[in-house]
Amino acid sequence: MRQVLWLIAPFFLLPLSAGAADKADEMKPYPAAESGMTRWVFHVPPVENETHDRKVEIVVGKNMQVDCNQTWFGGALASRVAEGWGYTYYVLEKVGPPASTMVACPPGSAKTEKFVQVRGDGFLQRYNSKLPVVVYVPEGFEVRYRTWSASEQAGEAERR
Repeated sequence: MRQVLWLIAPFFLLPLSAGAADKADEMKPYPAAESGMTRWVFHVPPVENETHDRKVEIVVGKNMQVDCNQTWFGGALASRVAEGWGYTYYVLEKVGPPASTMVACPPGSAKTEKFVQVRGDGFLQRYNSKLPVVVYVPEGFEVRYRTWSASEQAGEAERR
C-alpha cells in the first residue's frame, strides 16, 4: 500500500508545481525590477479580433488624500524589448510631483482618499492575450488596467 501511495503522490502534486513553474517560466524573458522599482504583471482575456478591435490602457497611480480639485501625476510610459526574446514590456521611469486644478474648494469640505493616476504618453497599448503585460513602476505606485473596444459602426468623414 505504501508503495502505491509513493507512486500516486507525485501526480497529485504535479498540477501545483506545474502552475508555479509556468509562472516562473513566463517571467524568464523579463528583467528583475531594479532598485526603487516594482514589477507588475497582468493578463487580458482572449477575445475575437483583439489585434484590430481592442486596446489595453495601463493605469498607473497611487492612493492619496486629495481635496475637491482634479489631481494627477505626469509621466510617460516607455516600451522596451526583452533582449533575446523580442517581447515588449513597459517602464515608467520618472513621475512628476502631483499637480491639481487649484480651484477653491467649498468651505468645510474634507479631503478624501482617491486613486490618483499618472497621465501622459504611452499608456494605451495594443491588446495581446498571448503574453503577459509587464510594467515596471516606481515603488509606491500600483498598476491597474482597462480594456477598450472599437464600436461596430464607424463615422463617415466628408471630403472638403
